[in-house]
Amino acid sequence: MIGIVILIALVSYFVAWAYKNAYKRFDNFPPGPPSLPVYGAYWIVLASEYNNLAAAFKKLGQWYKTKMVGLYLGPVPSVIVNDSAMVKEMLNSEDFDGRMDIIIGRLRSYWKKLGIFFTDGYFWHVQRRFSLRYLRDYGFGRRDSNLETVVEGEIKEMLDMTLNGPKYPAEEKIVKGDLIYLPHYFAVPFINGMLHVLSRMTLPRAEYDRLWDLARHVLMFQRGSNDLGGAITFTPWIKDLLPNFSGYAGMRKGNQNLLEFFEKLVEEVMKTQEDSHSRHFLDMYIKKMNEEIKEHGKSTFSVDQLVLTCADYMFPTATATESTLTMLIEQILLNPGIQERVHEEIDRVVGKGRLPTLDDRRNMPYTEACLREIMRYETLVPLGVPHRAIRDVKFHGYDIPENTLVSANLTMLNMDEKIWGDSTVFRPERFITNGQLDLSKDKSLPFGAGRRLCAGETYARQTLFQVFAAFMQAFSVSTADGRPLTKPSKRIQGIITTIPEFWVRVTPRR
Repeated sequence: MIGIVILIALVSYFVAWAYKNAYKRFDNFPPGPPSLPVYGAYWIVLASEYNNLAAAFKKLGQWYKTKMVGLYLGPVPSVIVNDSAMVKEMLNSEDFDGRMDIIIGRLRSYWKKLGIFFTDGYFWHVQRRFSLRYLRDYGFGRRDSNLETVVEGEIKEMLDMTLNGPKYPAEEKIVKGDLIYLPHYFAVPFINGMLHVLSRMTLPRAEYDRLWDLARHVLMFQRGSNDLGGAITFTPWIKDLLPNFSGYAGMRKGNQNLLEFFEKLVEEVMKTQEDSHSRHFLDMYIKKMNEEIKEHGKSTFSVDQLVLTCADYMFPTATATESTLTMLIEQILLNPGIQERVHEEIDRVVGKGRLPTLDDRRNMPYTEACLREIMRYETLVPLGVPHRAIRDVKFHGYDIPENTLVSANLTMLNMDEKIWGDSTVFRPERFITNGQLDLSKDKSLPFGAGRRLCAGETYARQTLFQVFAAFMQAFSVSTADGRPLTKPSKRIQGIITTIPEFWVRVTPRR
């Protein structure tokens, strides 16, 4: 009898405690759902839309009649901005330039706060400014004929692998007869291009297997942080208890491959580096590191930070660009008329005697519009990389305390009918006026905005055009089984949105 009384008392206490904490909020915090034990409102988010967190936050915004949803994700006070105009304002505000110190960031950086993505403050400012300043000298963020030539050479190898068959065993996993395996088929021009920017080197075709292996592992890391990524973020101990279910095992394995790739590269460079002259960005960084250590005895520059800087610039290169092109190919399979228009434009502007170049870009508005439309239609990073309020902020009438997680629901911007009209329709011509590309119509932010703008935007846009235009010049695409594609693949939500790998049939255009 006494045991029953004690049990009832404990249950009653727990219920009272849970109820009290469920509605405990900061004063004047944006409205949102109550918090439940352990994971806070994350339970409610997952219950709303398990496989699409951006859609879940949209629903919550509609339910609470607010453009900003305030809630606790685990113990972390969080705000999700759902309004198009407010998204842009938030991204451009230095008040939200911070980053959350989360396990995913620590995992990928030797359990320290290193790199560009997940750092902030003085360290981030110094490292980002230096890397952008000197990467620009090697073709990153601007037109560079040397880099364009390198990418063109990689594209030629990609096309030759398809037209004339594989030369090396690793290529047989990517090309089988007239079938190509997406997204990895597109990986080499992007990855070798970035390697050239960083180190003035590229891997030869005989070593492409290393690049495909890198792409597979980075994709493994990306997908490891799926919708259960919140669980490992808010309860890090789950990584040891459920390493596979939580995604930790995949993230760890994928990240280890990426770090080892650049550890070996940096090690080789340091063996031959001389402070008297610089051959490439890696030399510039090592020289700066040595100078600061010699002068001050310490520095924000380090070998580990150099490895993470390279990894941060390669991270989206090895997955996001190929995934973007793969989703565009899927849209072409769903809408065959797009392929006809792209072919007509390429044949009219470029012909067949040479590859398309960036000089052709201004005269190929529809081809460029296809790339812009896929980046609008498929929000690759629906909630962006989470920001952090670096101070107490008053934002649109609400009080957002320092260290609050703040995310922009970019899907709300990209699918806003007030901006796009038929936002759920894939329609590249929306960006064309009087036969010309009209950039004023592109309100999407696939690379973010403000000081946290993705530094690789120019490189990504230029290389996407080179690869896509050359590929479509060479081939017509159809499904592997010859049947019309009637619906898109299921999306895989991770750090970025991807689709399952698949084979596509290509027919040479003679």
